[in-house]
Order: sequence, then structure tokens, then C-alpha cells
Amino acid sequence: MLVNFFYGLRNASVPVTIKELLVLLEALQAHLAFGSIDDFYVLSRTLLIKDEKHFDKFDRAFGAYFKGLENVEDIIDALIPDDWMRAEFMKQLTEEEKAKIESLGGLDKLIEEFKKRLEEQQKRHQGGNKWIGTGGTSPFGNSGYNPEGIRVGGESKNKRATKVWEKRQYKNLDDTVELGTRNIKMALRKLRKFARQGAEDELDLDDTIRSTARNAGLLDIKMVPERHNAVKVLLFFDVGGSMDPYVKICEEIFSACRTEFKHLEYFYFHNFIYENLWKDNYRRTHDTTLLLDILHKYTADYKVIFVGDASMAPYEISSQYGSVEHMNEEPGYKWMQRVTDTFDKVVWLNPTAEKYWHYTQTIEATEKLVDGHMYPLSLDGLDRAIKYLSK
Repeated sequence: MLVNFFYGLRNASVPVTIKELLVLLEALQAHLAFGSIDDFYVLSRTLLIKDEKHFDKFDRAFGAYFKGLENVEDIIDALIPDDWMRAEFMKQLTEEEKAKIESLGGLDKLIEEFKKRLEEQQKRHQGGNKWIGTGGTSPFGNSGYNPEGIRVGGESKNKRATKVWEKRQYKNLDDTVELGTRNIKMALRKLRKFARQGAEDELDLDDTIRSTARNAGLLDIKMVPERHNAVKVLLFFDVGGSMDPYVKICEEIFSACRTEFKHLEYFYFHNFIYENLWKDNYRRTHDTTLLLDILHKYTADYKVIFVGDASMAPYEISSQYGSVEHMNEEPGYKWMQRVTDTFDKVVWLNPTAEKYWHYTQTIEATEKLVDGHMYPLSLDGLDRAIKYLSK
């Protein structure tokens, strides 16, 4: 049972295992989902998917598999044995509902008649009380009404067979789609580490219980310093020129980082880093910060994140006076080497799709300068970058 469904998920790159499939079968045997494809959808997604970034891929695979089934009997066979399903299904019905089904000759007759009409009908039907169509009182179709009917496609006005997986509410969690502020926050939270800092102003419940027990039941309250986010982040944003199309995603990253990290500093550069950076793009020509000052001020445990497309002329990285904005005395690659020598963890997030990187010489050069730790600006790429920064 469910073998084809299992392989359909695997083919859709959903990381499900045999163990999880066996757990799902046990849940079905325990009647945790019965007689409702929507209930089965919720149950199977809960048991098979361990990371919500795979929800959308699961929805697509689930929809493709069950859309491929031609009739009710196929769905029954795909989930649980025919005789057991039918017997249990009849147990769930009230006497009134059983009588309504019997009005068409019973469940077997209803399914048989459904298949027969599918074979006989040659065109779309609207309204009426016999053919498979919409808006009528036939027992088959959708957007109509018949209490003992089978819905075919569409959406039921009576909300008795809503295909929740077709709604695909988890599109923005898919690790192949573009990032949004919510996705970025979720990824960045994996980087957060907490430490206890400051005065004792938070109850230590576990220690209080232990101390009270050792004190013969007399209450002995223990306090500890409040836990704070201890991760420190340095953000460097490439601005202007080829980065203009990525302004929105950079704003989202900046917004998410300011929310998630208490210790956050940020600076801007254009194309590549040199001796000066700035915090205000309107005052970039006269209000700058020396990169050497940054290297001396911030400790090695700061996590450094560059955001840029690394697309420029090669001399902007390799040559003295290569900057397109000023006469830099030292080439850009020397300044990047100083950054990687100073800080323990440095990554570069690139909004350009990874499959195009090898077409641009400066992207490959920049990737080498950050010891290969360049990642695409997608949910999957950000996740990989955070894993490296968290080590």
C-alpha cells in the first residue's frame, strides 16, 4: 500500500524514508485518518515531512499522484484495502446517510454508475440532474448539490471535498523559490545562539525545584541572568550599478537581520571593497569609514556576510587604481584577504543564480577569495551559508 505514492514523493525530491512510510501505515491502521482524503493529506504531510521548506514540493507531488487516479476505487485502493475501507466507511454513516446512498442502489451501484456515465458522456454539461457537470443536482460533478454524490474536479459549494493540497499555501517555503522577509528570518534563526548576560533577573525553575527539594521542601528561589542573543553580525552590501535589480531582496535581508540580531553592524560598498566603506549612501563621498578601523574595532567572532553579485571588470579586484569611483592605492583582493584573515567566518551571498556563476570571471575570483563560501541568494543557499557560519 502507498508504494507508488512514496516513490512519487521521492521522485519530486521530497526526502521521505521507509521508516516514515511505516509510521504512516501504522497511523492509518490506528484510524488516525479515515474516509477523508483531506485528513489523509494532513496526516501524511505531518508524518512524512520534517522540514517545512519541503511542504510545497509535497503538495505538488500529492496533487499529481491523486489527480492521476481515475476514480473513487483507485483512491480507495491507493490508501487501504477495498473491503476494509467500505466496511469502515459504512460504519461512519448515519441511518439517514445510508438511506440516501441506498437511493441509488448502494455504494457499489453509485461507483458503477459514476464510471458508466464517464464512459457515456462526450461533452461538458452544465446543470441538470444526470450527466457529470456543474451547477446541477446530478450525483456526480461539482458546484451543484446532491447529498449522495461524487464531486469531479472544481470546488464544492458544500465544502465536502476541498482539495487543500491544491491550494499550495506553502509556495514561499520552497527552497527553490525567491526569498522573502519571512523566509530570511526563519533561516537566520538557525544562526542565533543565546548566552546569559547581565543581572540576575530571570527565574531558574529547574534549579529552584532542585534547591527546594534539597531544602526539605522550603522554597529556595534561584535566579539567573536573562538569556540574550549572543551572535554578532557584520553585513556588507554592494549598492548601485548591477545591484539595482536586487534592491528589494537586499532590503528584506537588512530588515530580517535587524530583527533577528541584537549585535548587528552594516556597511555599504560599490562592486568591491577597498579602504573605505560607508553607512549612508547619500553621504558616501564625504562620510566614510576606514576598513582598517572596522578590522580593528570588531572582534574575530563576528559573522561576516557580504551581499553582492560580484559582477564587475576584473581589474576592479586585481589592480591598483582599479576602482571605478576613486584611485585606490591597493587592489581590492588585498582588502578582502585582510577581512578573511581577521574574521573566523566570512560568506558571500550572491543574488545571481548559481548556474550562471562560471560565466563571470569576477564571480569565480570572489568565490576563491572567500575560500569557496559563496552561496546563492535563495532559501537553500542561505540555509547552507547559515550552517557554515554556525559551525
